[in-house]
Amino acid sequence: MKKTIILSAIALCLSVVSVNAKTIEPNVATNKVTYFKVNSFCVSIAKGDIVTVKKLIARGEDVNQKSNGMTPAMYAAKYNRVEILQLLITEGADLKAKCGKGYTAKKYAELHGAKDAQQVIDMALSKK
Repeated sequence: MKKTIILSAIALCLSVVSVNAKTIEPNVATNKVTYFKVNSFCVSIAKGDIVTVKKLIARGEDVNQKSNGMTPAMYAAKYNRVEILQLLITEGADLKAKCGKGYTAKKYAELHGAKDAQQVIDMALSKK
């Protein structure tokens, strides 16, 4: 009796898993699947985790290295992380760098309504 119940439960679990399984559709033109990977530095910036951002910079993280085509300053501007953006600028972030779409950190701030980040970028660019 116990074996029957256990086998029924396993069969039920497997059927639920297979019903909810999704396939990843490849790009028809190139026949390749696109995955977006963002490094932990930029994820920390997007989340607003300044403690982790400071630790990663102290360990030698490049403040201009792109992740998924965007610089860390672009992530900070997009998510209006003003304190992190100021830290990146202090550490030498290139605010004039462009992503694959041709956008700068300032443009990301404009697109996402990040007024505070936009002001920080304007002040930093006016000093240069």
